[in-house]
Amino acid sequence: MAIAEAPLIETPKPLSDADVQFFVENGYYAAPNLMTAEEVEELRADTAYLARGGYPCDAMQPLPDETTDDEALADILCVHQPHFVSPVMLEYVKHPKICGALSQLTAAHMPYWDGSVKCMQSMLFVKPPGFQGQAWHQDEIYIPTRDRSLIGAWIALDDATIENGCLWVIPGSHRQGYLYPQRPHENPDEFDFTPESYGFDETQEVPVEAAAGTLVFFNGYLLHRSHKNRGETYRRVLVNHYCNAWSLLPWSIRQGESPATADRRCIVPVAGVDPYAWKGVEEPPKNVHLRRCQANS
Repeated sequence: MAIAEAPLIETPKPLSDADVQFFVENGYYAAPNLMTAEEVEELRADTAYLARGGYPCDAMQPLPDETTDDEALADILCVHQPHFVSPVMLEYVKHPKICGALSQLTAAHMPYWDGSVKCMQSMLFVKPPGFQGQAWHQDEIYIPTRDRSLIGAWIALDDATIENGCLWVIPGSHRQGYLYPQRPHENPDEFDFTPESYGFDETQEVPVEAAAGTLVFFNGYLLHRSHKNRGETYRRVLVNHYCNAWSLLPWSIRQGESPATADRRCIVPVAGVDPYAWKGVEEPPKNVHLRRCQANS
């Protein structure tokens, strides 16, 4: 009864069967021009507005009027959960073409999946010149799902190049569903403070350069990293994380919960149905988490 009553969110299907198969085999797919130039500019403008404290919250208070956009952005590496405070970022979490592609890719490895998708996280990377990248990792280490369906939708707001720190991936590294061990890295000039995954052949890596407006989709088990921004431009990216709506989301386990049934409900349904709508949805806090970084030149 509860499943039948869940509202259906219909989305377009912008990708071909060959695109979907490339994602299933390789663990990533870059869709060029999925965003228009106007949409990219809207997100850039909202990034500056957010950085200036335009959506006042504990983490980001309003800055003086004389502060320039560049000054506001100068030491921000990443804003976690910007869609909690920005209605613009929330609209892009639910963007029809993005969510349409997600309804084709997210759990394409599962034979009976119906295309239902939910979002649990947004991350806005600013990455000014001189700022570090992130060492090898798999996103599912940080956000667990029950069916290997975690997927990132990486919106390039600037041309992402080798020089300014684009993504590097190891195609096919998602296939076994194996989470590699992690350790502290010894290269703080190149990578931020997060640990690195290890125990695999790095020689298979390839760069994923992406023009502004490109969407890079990648599986949560895919090994990926980015290097320091050695260019003279920002490498701004909005990356939202989603999973199969039928998967429980044991991202955090509260007291009294079982790992088998824990299910974070601070989510946004974006495609198909929310089969757990009967549980309700948790209202997000009106705040973000801000990661500032001092560039190591």
